[in-house]
Amino acid sequence: MSANPAQTGDAASRARAILAEAVSRPVGEIPDDAAIGMLEGWDSLAHIRLIAGIEAALDRPLTTEEVIGVHALDKIAALLPG
Repeated sequence: MSANPAQTGDAASRARAILAEAVSRPVGEIPDDAAIGMLEGWDSLAHIRLIAGIEAALDRPLTTEEVIGVHALDKIAALLPG
């Protein structure tokens, strides 16, 4: 059984995997500058899936400020350890 990419690797790789799953796209299609409003599929429902994915990876709920700040791939990575 292979490891879940959202649980392994560096923060940037984990962030990309979480975002890819949330927007239902292959990891390789998530650009380094991915941001809400510019990435196809990143709509309100995908954003909820993204928040849930980040919370699962962190094993804790996000604060209101963290939820508001999740608008780009680099911001997601900044929330993740490593």
